[in-house]
Amino acid sequence: MNALELTLVRIGFLAVLWLFVIAAVGVVRTDMFGPVSQRRRRSANRQTAPSRQPQPKAKPVRPNKSVPQQLLVTAGSLAGTSLGLTDQQITIGRADDATLVLSDDYASTRHARLFPQDGQWLVEDLGSTNGTYLDRQRVTQPTPVPVGVPIRIGKTVLELRR
Repeated sequence: MNALELTLVRIGFLAVLWLFVIAAVGVVRTDMFGPVSQRRRRSANRQTAPSRQPQPKAKPVRPNKSVPQQLLVTAGSLAGTSLGLTDQQITIGRADDATLVLSDDYASTRHARLFPQDGQWLVEDLGSTNGTYLDRQRVTQPTPVPVGVPIRIGKTVLELRR
């Protein structure tokens, strides 16, 4: 192998190595701060917030027999923990400001959210690395959650209960 071929192999190796480093940094950044599209949406909302007209508040979820009253952790490190359901969304993840803070290595910082809409609760994955599953089906868009159906986030399993 002559000197030119050896130099080209070294440059190619360095290029591949740098591509790997950049990809690894991108994955860590996404896990810590969320996907780029989500950050752009948040910053756009902050910039346009003062000029927007006030929106009417969502109708509160009224307690009755068919509407779930609590979110129960059935498996994982927080098994047995329950949260009362109000008209506010519940954020789930490893972030300290999440409503339900998970100490699960397979959960993202901002993993998923549960929110009420039109008298039912929906689950939405927030661009997590390992996904959110509703009864063994990966959640790709806001999906209604029936009472008693398991929601899996990493090793943690949650259920809505009456």
